[in-house]
Amino acid sequence: MHSKQKSIKILSHLKKQNTKKIPKLAIGDTVNLKVKIKEGNRVRLQAYEGTLIAQNKAGISTTITIRKTFQGVGVERVFPVYSPQITEIQVLRHAFVRRSKLYYLRNRRGKAARLRMRLNG
Repeated sequence: MHSKQKSIKILSHLKKQNTKKIPKLAIGDTVNLKVKIKEGNRVRLQAYEGTLIAQNKAGISTTITIRKTFQGVGVERVFPVYSPQITEIQVLRHAFVRRSKLYYLRNRRGKAARLRMRLNG
């Protein structure tokens, strides 16, 4: 068996094993992630809330980029959606956007970085 076929077989097996419920995510959504953080010998859950500005759909390797501002500084993190470190993904708000990537938000501060709310769910 070739290595590519083997990796595809392993990924499909992992996807079948992963029973985590992932909500329907869209660009511009404000999401709240619960992330496992290991500190020494204990594990705690940390909430990470921000705007979904990019999404890379690649099956089991799907990633999302979340942007938030912390103490006036923009912070972006890329999360693998099916990672065991993410215990919960919760969509808080939907926004009306016309772009697939919201990288232009990096240049905006404060109220200029707001997005229009989408009325229909």
